[in-house]
Amino acid sequence: MPAPDSTRVRAERLEKLRAAMARHQVDAFIVPSADPHLSEYLPGRWKGREWLSGFTGSVGTFIATHDFAGVWTDGRYYTQAENELAGTAIRLMKIPSGASLLHIDWLADTLDAGQTVAVDARVLGLAVARLLGDALAARGVKLRTDLDLLDEIWDDRPGLPPEPVYEHVAPFAVLDRADKLHATRNAMARLGAERHFISTLDDIAYLFNLRGADVSFNPVFLAHALVEAMGATLFVADGKIDGSLRARLEQDGVRVAPYEGARQALAALPPDSTLLVDPRRITAGMRAAVPAHVRVVEAINPTTLAKSRKLDAEMDHVRDTMEQDGAALCEFFAWLEQTLADPNRTPLNEVHIDERITAARARRPHFVSPSFGTIAGFNANGAIMHYRASEDDCAVIEGDGLLLIDSGGQYLGGTTDITRVVPVGTPSAAQKRDFTLVLKGMIALSVARFPRGTKGPMLDALARAPIWAAGIDYGHGTGHGVGYFLNVHEGPQVISPSAPPEPHTAMEPGMITSNEPGIYRPGQWGIRIENLVLTRVVGDGAIDPQGEFLGFETLTLCPIDTRCIDLALMRGDEVAWLNDYHRSVRARLLPHVTGAARDWLELRTKEI
Repeated sequence: MPAPDSTRVRAERLEKLRAAMARHQVDAFIVPSADPHLSEYLPGRWKGREWLSGFTGSVGTFIATHDFAGVWTDGRYYTQAENELAGTAIRLMKIPSGASLLHIDWLADTLDAGQTVAVDARVLGLAVARLLGDALAARGVKLRTDLDLLDEIWDDRPGLPPEPVYEHVAPFAVLDRADKLHATRNAMARLGAERHFISTLDDIAYLFNLRGADVSFNPVFLAHALVEAMGATLFVADGKIDGSLRARLEQDGVRVAPYEGARQALAALPPDSTLLVDPRRITAGMRAAVPAHVRVVEAINPTTLAKSRKLDAEMDHVRDTMEQDGAALCEFFAWLEQTLADPNRTPLNEVHIDERITAARARRPHFVSPSFGTIAGFNANGAIMHYRASEDDCAVIEGDGLLLIDSGGQYLGGTTDITRVVPVGTPSAAQKRDFTLVLKGMIALSVARFPRGTKGPMLDALARAPIWAAGIDYGHGTGHGVGYFLNVHEGPQVISPSAPPEPHTAMEPGMITSNEPGIYRPGQWGIRIENLVLTRVVGDGAIDPQGEFLGFETLTLCPIDTRCIDLALMRGDEVAWLNDYHRSVRARLLPHVTGAARDWLELRTKEI
């Protein structure tokens, strides 16, 4: 439960918001979890939902009326939100997935004709804005998108982050900037567009071979971009790009302009020009700046598709990165087991896990930062899917149970994301049963074969089937796309029942996706086993006359703890897969580890 002073502060902030709403004659105000780039992880300036509600999850929508306040979020965050909202007047509104728009239905059903909803168009996705506008208009409810009430009430609101931008260079940047711009212009031409506006930070970082540190854990920077037939403009805050980098950008036809100038550039587009935008990756505010005389083509950003399909040379770097990451994990788990076995040790808590696992990665070549905040949850905390321990609120790791550790690293040669569950003391029969069911689901997806063109969401049931057979389900998707030294969550591919099987979700060779089924027992324990997998061609026309078939190469290299397995539930082919996986892990990691880490690796990869 939040501290009393925190609860009081949130009540005061809500009171100030409602006063501002009254001044502007607004009946409901929406604060989405978004910035002007529709990012998942936000710079401090746009953490308004967290500032108002105290809910710190990465997905959620806050809505306040004059007599109600609530946060809409999905099953990954139910327990966390209940804890963080406890004692406040802010209600948890449960939705089936992060993509759900049930808050729009709630607004349309709750408000009366003639009332007004306000939201800042600068942080509202265009596609969502259209759905919101249509739903409210059908009920006679007005929509205002010109108000940022947070600016009126947030006295110490953070400014723009000042961290510098730097280049992602060879050998890790396999294609140079000019080649990527050329490919993007070819895609624009195929769509009949002579200009293309981009706001999403991962697309911009990829296209220009640039990286930054404006967003925690993701090596991106705040910018917009306008690509034209003979040049490009990068809109970025003053002081973030130094003179030498600016000169190199200019050599490739890229002009640097002030961050605030993006809207004006759109407004100044000449008559009869054609502009490509992605309606799911641009805000309503930016779209509104485009003059009516400009013909707008709507399609997925070409860079979104291009960067999802890693090149062979990029995958070589990713495989090397996985070996370094796996070696770091061997060092960490060897330390963890030695520490837990020491009867004279000082108490070990979840925060120590985060510190030690990050330190182990930091000793590895080309490490830059964690790829997200480490989730280390012991027993009941493991059931909180996006749990984050703090010094003020963490569990001591002692007694019997399960420790779930979800972590990852950003390296110049790739992005990692892995979850492992290890026993502390003696796991119970029920815990071993759950662990084995999750492992069976992970293996089922790992060995899947499917025709090229299969949509990612269609694969989700493969991982769930062994878990469903036991009458259990889990409240998150099975897989998300992963970037190349970019965001740990990147599309367009996704393996989730809540994602519509649209054409751009088709699995393609070169895509890196997570494979992470789970079982969660609130108040007891949580289990999730996660590897990253690479989509690749596994057949040819001679073998598969119906067409090209795809499958997965497992990229992640770290033992899966066999002490948690109930072998009676495993089939022979599943045991064989696990033994083969462990042989590969052992062979590839042994050259990178010594001493206790080497001993641990050999012990934990023994055949079963």
